[in-house]
Amino acid sequence: MINQNNPEQDAPKSPRQLQGVVVKNKMMKTVVVEIRRKVVHPLYKKVITKKNRLKAHTEEQIPQGATVLIAETRPISKDKHHRVVRVL
Repeated sequence: MINQNNPEQDAPKSPRQLQGVVVKNKMMKTVVVEIRRKVVHPLYKKVITKKNRLKAHTEEQIPQGATVLIAETRPISKDKHHRVVRVL
């Protein structure tokens, strides 16, 4: 019996990409990117801004305050699991 695979299962998944602002750039080959997202409080229905700070790997020096696009990648170090795709 021949097992036919679904072509969607064979294709590799593209890494999740996030957009954020560089808040720290003092480390070598690493920037800290702040990701902001808006969520609605389930009880009070107020819009709340939540933020995450992620360390991302980069080979180039990116200035503080620059908007960047980062993508998930394999663990590079203890805290770094993202890389900078491009500066927007």
